[in-house]
Amino acid sequence: MTARHRVLILVSAVAVLAAVGLASVLHASARAERRDRVQAGGPAVASGTVTLRDPGRLVFRNMAWGPHRDELTSVPAGAPGGPRTAAGLKCLRFYAAAGTGVCLQAVHGPVSDTYRALILDARLHTVDRYDVPGIPSRARVSPTGHFAAWTAFVGGDSYAGTDFSTRTAIADTRDGTLIPSLEAFRIVKDGRTYRAADANFWGVTFAADDRTFYATLATGGRTYLVRGDLRARTVTTVHANVECPSLSPDGTRVAYKKRVAGLPKDAPWRLYVLDLRTLRETPLAEMRSVDDQAVWKDARTVVYALPGDYGADLYQVPADGSGRTRRISPAAVSPAYLGEPPSGSTR
Repeated sequence: MTARHRVLILVSAVAVLAAVGLASVLHASARAERRDRVQAGGPAVASGTVTLRDPGRLVFRNMAWGPHRDELTSVPAGAPGGPRTAAGLKCLRFYAAAGTGVCLQAVHGPVSDTYRALILDARLHTVDRYDVPGIPSRARVSPTGHFAAWTAFVGGDSYAGTDFSTRTAIADTRDGTLIPSLEAFRIVKDGRTYRAADANFWGVTFAADDRTFYATLATGGRTYLVRGDLRARTVTTVHANVECPSLSPDGTRVAYKKRVAGLPKDAPWRLYVLDLRTLRETPLAEMRSVDDQAVWKDARTVVYALPGDYGADLYQVPADGSGRTRRISPAAVSPAYLGEPPSGSTR
């Protein structure tokens, strides 16, 4: 092969790569432009004021394409499919209680993204911020608003696999004290101190006493519901095969996703409710695989997200195993029901 042929081949290869790169950029630009356009038939969204001290409201991340995609939006809890008020604040994951919010965000960089957790006051102003070591997954605020928790993936990309690791942090929203990882807590399993290099935690849910919380512990190829004590810095196993727990308003039950034998590896979960006194499990009427940390709309109803046309839709189902599922809001994820703040809440 002559030098001239080599040069021609090199020039051709460079031209092909340039064309592929240009096509990729144009495709990404066109997709971004489509995402910024309001799609016909989607929910109505308009800018306005959103606060976290507005009882009877539901706040969630809006997934509908248009200028307000990924922003926090508010609707009446009794009309979750109605017009949305957009706050202008974008979050990947969100939760709120007692006038305090936690917003997990991506910070886009020239090479890669980083992530952070924002602690919000009732007007959605940032009062504190923390670095998050990986892709945000779960977020919760205690009923008093005094604590916030978040989970991030630091390896792998799916709960359905086995090659992933998580970090779960808890912050005191009053003074900013941070517990960067629950892995520092002493694990009590079967009545004895338990140590394992593969221990992972995710999906914190808080009780109203500013001390007790529940979470998932994964170790040895199994998952467990654990009860945590913020003062003693301990977690104690309660029940096996529990992921992403959500404590009921009265603190007596936990809604969670459970791996069920015989289901596909990429869709292995069913929703259950566990009675914490009797440890009796109740399967809920949702028969699809739910990869979400559900929330309690009230003492009788559980709300969760499933994949939808815009990314995710919100559904509800009775918490006693009866009835049927119902879609309540399209293009929505990370819901938080705003109620009357408990006594002792100050934010």
